[in-house]
Amino acid sequence: MKVLISGGAGFIGSTVASACLDSGIMPILVDNLVTGRKEFTAGRIFYEGDIVDDRLIDAIFAEHPDIELVIHCAALIVVPDSVRDPRGYYEANVVKTLRFAGSLIRNGCQKMIFSSSASIYQPDAGFSVDEDSGIDPQSPYARTKAVCEAMLAEIAAAEPLRVLSLRYFNPIGADPEMRTGLQIRHPSHALGKMIQAWEAGEPFTITGTDFPTHDGSGIRDYVHVWDLAAAHIAAVARFDALVGDEARSLVINVGTGTGTTVRELLDAFNRVAPTPLAGVETGRRPGDVAGAFTRSDRARALLEWTPRYSVTDGIAHSLEWAAIRDERLFTDSGSG
Repeated sequence: MKVLISGGAGFIGSTVASACLDSGIMPILVDNLVTGRKEFTAGRIFYEGDIVDDRLIDAIFAEHPDIELVIHCAALIVVPDSVRDPRGYYEANVVKTLRFAGSLIRNGCQKMIFSSSASIYQPDAGFSVDEDSGIDPQSPYARTKAVCEAMLAEIAAAEPLRVLSLRYFNPIGADPEMRTGLQIRHPSHALGKMIQAWEAGEPFTITGTDFPTHDGSGIRDYVHVWDLAAAHIAAVARFDALVGDEARSLVINVGTGTGTTVRELLDAFNRVAPTPLAGVETGRRPGDVAGAFTRSDRARALLEWTPRYSVTDGIAHSLEWAAIRDERLFTDSGSG
């Protein structure tokens, strides 16, 4: 079986590609390398280019007419950047997804797994959500994901396309075999900032301590990226059973089901790191929200998926990857 992975040279896409290979699925990668890394495509079928390049997408399907499904990971994902450049985010995430969907339909590919985000939710009083919870995106990035979900569902209702949207929570960790990991040297998420501060011998800045959580810091559902990749493999295997002629679109949350605050994440980091990391407090960043964690009943029931790795596993693998990142990513391509 062949699947096309857009954004296949990025953190999520490349890890999903490794999981595909391990499961006997042949991944075909397409990536414009704006944030992806060419090193992550080594030994894999790779097309460099943009998903809005109709001739490129047509050529991929002409050369691989047996592609059965697309995993659409290509997107810009940094919340503060989306606040500074909302037009760029709508162009990259919404407009390009619309064009890409048209290319899939034109080439007769009727199955898409869409990388969505839990950032679209309006959490309840306890900060847990399920797939029926309210939608209230608080940043341009989150709104692009909500718009794409709605757009793809409407297209699926009218045209020969079926869509399974996986709403990711907060990926951490790396491929346990260290084939791939987070490629960005200066990430904006909490664990990446912790590692950056720890490497520099500086304190970690807790951004926002006035959220209505039990300790005032933001709360997230930190899911190991290898567990996230395993959820994609389960979604590929069960796609036809889940998304059929009647229910042509479906959403499933992918998270651990456990909320971890930033302060708790720092405590967990200090249980793993060889030397302790201090924390200092400051105000919220643009677009920051209190956060949420998932109720995972649907993923368990429909995907028969449960996470294997803990938050401390994710921290340990992230630190292991950080120690070898620069030697693995040896060119100047992509972001870094």
